[in-house]
Amino acid sequence: MTGSLQIKNNRYYAVLNLKIDGKRKQKWINMGLDEKAPKKEVNKKFRDILNAYETHPQVLSSKILFADYLYTWLNNAKFHIDEVTFQHYQDEIKTHIYPYFKQLNVSLSDVSKDVLQRYFIEKHENGRIDCNGGLSVTTLKHHRNVINQTLNFALKNELILQNPCQFVALPKKEKYEYAFYNQEELQHFLISVRSERLYPLYVVTVVYGLRKSEVLGIKWDSIDLNNKTLTIKHTRVEAKTVIAKDKTKTQSSYRSFPLSDEMLDLFVRLKNDERKNQKLFGSEYNKNDYVFKFENGVPYSPNYISKKHNKILKQYGLKHIRFHDLRHSCASLLNAQGFTLKDIQEWLGHSDIQITANIYSHLDIKRKQNISNTISHALQDNG
Repeated sequence: MTGSLQIKNNRYYAVLNLKIDGKRKQKWINMGLDEKAPKKEVNKKFRDILNAYETHPQVLSSKILFADYLYTWLNNAKFHIDEVTFQHYQDEIKTHIYPYFKQLNVSLSDVSKDVLQRYFIEKHENGRIDCNGGLSVTTLKHHRNVINQTLNFALKNELILQNPCQFVALPKKEKYEYAFYNQEELQHFLISVRSERLYPLYVVTVVYGLRKSEVLGIKWDSIDLNNKTLTIKHTRVEAKTVIAKDKTKTQSSYRSFPLSDEMLDLFVRLKNDERKNQKLFGSEYNKNDYVFKFENGVPYSPNYISKKHNKILKQYGLKHIRFHDLRHSCASLLNAQGFTLKDIQEWLGHSDIQITANIYSHLDIKRKQNISNTISHALQDNG
């Protein structure tokens, strides 16, 4: 096999001269080295690439399409991941990744950094299914994860010689401005929705800063009325179906809260309402251990909560924030009451205080104002 070294976009490429099915073809391989790399290192890697392709002829002759291999990887991965993750991977492949690469008709061995880079550029600019713009950087990161795992699986099975996904660059993520209610807005919100059936769920969400999956996952075994504690240990999430899990998002998400007298009374009232509804619906009642549900016992779904939340805000003319932003509102309230970042981290169940700092850096403005005032005062000429 022969080949040559080429520089493109300030990076070294190994250009191989191949003969596949009687046809001559050039294959460009990103060597992962920039043009300033030592010549000795460049030459050694070039020889390694030539040797690798000579000793792995199946890579050159393989006609497996990358689009089809996505499902080969997915069917293998489903034995190692939970159902929610599998459904998300499946949706990303079916909706976006498979159609794009199937139309491109590119083989697994011909997937290059440039091929992948064009995919992410196209999806970022025009990737939405409704044709109203592109996909977010967060969504593209999910796509890259799927593609990267697929190519790593192919690498492990010696169907490719390197994973070009490692060289792909995603657009810079724009900083998200978190919306939330301040203390006055939270009080107005809770007063406004007091007559709504979701009111108890709203109170629990706001007081404990829970994720939607956490508040919907609360079961009666999560509540210890005698010791006055609430433990977050179950979740309910929604992909194609609603999935209940007897585990939390992370180990730090598994946490316990003390129940104030007001919160204790709230759960007692909910238990009494459940008993009344069981008698009212009789055999038609859906028996389960979940706390937040309809009168007939059917637990609220995550999708229902999101839609109902938007309708309630519109109905009462309240400032629009996502249901998840009530969790941010809890953080805002804790900050306003003088609690530290460490307190907020533990209350919200973040695994790392840096996560808390990154998300809630905007809440630190009061402390920064105090620093500014202190420095300004210290520099004043008192003479």
